[in-house]
Amino acid sequence: MPDFRQLPAVGKVLDHPALSTVRDRYSADAITAAVRIELERVRDRLKAGEVAFDLDAIACTVVRNLHASESPMLRAVINATGIVLHTNLGRSPMAEVAAIAAFEAARGYLNLELDLNTGKRSSRQDPIREGVKAITGAEAATVVNNCAAATVIVLRALAAGKEVIVSRGQLIEIGGSFRIPDIMAVSGAILREVGTTNITRLSDYERAIGQNTGLLMLVHTSNFRVRGFTESVSIESLAALGKQRGIPVIDDAGSGAVLDWPDEPRVSQGIAAGADLVLFSGDKLLGGPQAGIIAGKAELIAKIERDPLMRAFRCDKMTLAALEATLQLHRNPDRIRETIPTIAMLTIPLAKLRERAEKFAERLRALTGIRSLEVRDDAAYVGGGSLPDVTLPTVVIALTAACHSEEAFAARLRSGTPAVVARVHAGQVFLDLRTIFDRQLHDLFTAIADALREAAP
Repeated sequence: MPDFRQLPAVGKVLDHPALSTVRDRYSADAITAAVRIELERVRDRLKAGEVAFDLDAIACTVVRNLHASESPMLRAVINATGIVLHTNLGRSPMAEVAAIAAFEAARGYLNLELDLNTGKRSSRQDPIREGVKAITGAEAATVVNNCAAATVIVLRALAAGKEVIVSRGQLIEIGGSFRIPDIMAVSGAILREVGTTNITRLSDYERAIGQNTGLLMLVHTSNFRVRGFTESVSIESLAALGKQRGIPVIDDAGSGAVLDWPDEPRVSQGIAAGADLVLFSGDKLLGGPQAGIIAGKAELIAKIERDPLMRAFRCDKMTLAALEATLQLHRNPDRIRETIPTIAMLTIPLAKLRERAEKFAERLRALTGIRSLEVRDDAAYVGGGSLPDVTLPTVVIALTAACHSEEAFAARLRSGTPAVVARVHAGQVFLDLRTIFDRQLHDLFTAIADALREAAP
């Protein structure tokens, strides 16, 4: 049994000179709590068989932990993975004008629900309506805090207690264990499955329609594909059936694509095809903040906005300001490859990527602590549940450190300041400059140099 009597008392650690440097910055209670936590950790190490400890080390660790407790958990990261819509890293980076709009909204007041011309109360949805109408051709639009919320409130407002007909091949899980059947249940709508996993025909929908049918719904399978012997119903055909039977048709289009991508519908496609409502994300391929956009018939939009749940799902002023700025950029489609970072990253020419990688690699070759460095071809992914089987040719810088494994070197990069998240593959650390801004290159170089210096023997 370890002899815990050798552990210093809390008071003895508190009297250590190292803690005098933090007394003006932290309360006595906070310092005492930090001491107790560290002594408990030392006790656990003694239980595990460690026999040595150092009072100076304990005191210094307490000081370090106190300082660390002030550091925010959320902080800027350099995304060197090449995954453009990296869910764990916040998906779409917004355009500068959108980020500035959110910043200005956050630090002051704005006419969120005030018509400056009349002095009367207005709707926070008005600026978004105009932008969405411009890029979709819809009669009206509204926005909630994400696309799952958009699905819930549409189903609740339009089909609570009624059947919603959906193909079995579209009963997807959209991430975070949120499944279409679960969302349907939460909304109060009744799921009516038709067809099979790989084959659903228009006749399946026709046979399923009954007196309690509330909606026909098409869910775009953004995060997977079914290949081979398959058949599905187009939004055009479903919209025509809905119009014939007098049943609203919902097109859950997912990613918010505004350009032509393989197997990914454009946000305007469902409206043009005759869908009554189209749902899509504000982030992902639209390149704005996280939001769920609902576009379509004015009568249905008005009904959705009257639902009591709308208040719980509505967006805050920062999101609305950033989304309005993003939608304004989309009004100039000839320039969105330059102005929307997500689209710029996805469409950057391979030759330009190679040029950037070669130039940056040349700078890295001057550093010590590198065992190997090469510029090589590779494949990048869109990420974020979008375009799941579409790879993008890319160029990476493949590195190995002289004294540490690839996993250890990647960990050093992640824990540095700034944090750099890279890919580890085949014994190397891959840096893909596709997802790195020019303004970050200096910090990236410094982070790599620091990680190598720490890795040196």
